[in-house]
Amino acid sequence: MKKWYAVIGNPIHHSISPRMHEIWFRTHNIDASYVPILVEPDRLEQSVESLFLLGCSGFNVTVPFKEAIMPFLDELDQSARSAGAVNTVVRTQTGWKGYNTDGRGLLASIPNLSQSTRILVIGAGGAAKGIAAALSDLHIRDVTICNRTLEKATQLANKYNAKLLDMSEVPAKLPEFDCVIQTTTVGMDSEESPLSNPIWTSEMVAVDIIYSPPQTEFLKQANSQGAFTMNGLAMLIGQGALAFELWTGIKPDQKEIVQTIFSS
Repeated sequence: MKKWYAVIGNPIHHSISPRMHEIWFRTHNIDASYVPILVEPDRLEQSVESLFLLGCSGFNVTVPFKEAIMPFLDELDQSARSAGAVNTVVRTQTGWKGYNTDGRGLLASIPNLSQSTRILVIGAGGAAKGIAAALSDLHIRDVTICNRTLEKATQLANKYNAKLLDMSEVPAKLPEFDCVIQTTTVGMDSEESPLSNPIWTSEMVAVDIIYSPPQTEFLKQANSQGAFTMNGLAMLIGQGALAFELWTGIKPDQKEIVQTIFSS
């Protein structure tokens, strides 16, 4: 019987996960499909139940449901419990099991990352939680959290023994960091940036987990001042490859998919 997988979120029109997974299914001769599903916030629980009843074998979770979905799953992997967020769900004999592959998927692609790297994480939502958990697992201790809502930033910083920085102080203090990871949705559907008049240097790495558009205003600001920039494509592919492995037991080729996905 043909299997099927999905990605749920709101919005979902920007997702290239379906193309990526469909290519991997074809490459490995797996009879399966992968579909995007727009879920209304007040229909999340019903959607999760429906996916199971309709025979879905597994699905990805994107904004804004990475935290909200947790009560509706039957089991959580340590990666999800540690992050407090879920981005990958696997069907088991007893129900749904949630994982978090976001952090590992992103950090594996950041150049020169080491335990001494000074990192600033902008945001405190589901993606930020997965990244903070992965940084902790790698024993990277010099981590600072900032967020528009100070309470959420404080909770995340306390959980991982990270530092806290007020958003108003970030632009001037930016050069104190080696790597800045932007995890909010600011810039996805607008030309806005979470930072006003930031100061970048050529020694810094700027990461935005948004991949559509490929260059957000945040990355434009960093690039114009000489910083090395990365969009969310590396994270998308990295977390997607880990999800694909959880579903199928196969490790897909991440390097090849970068060229394939844009020429298919």
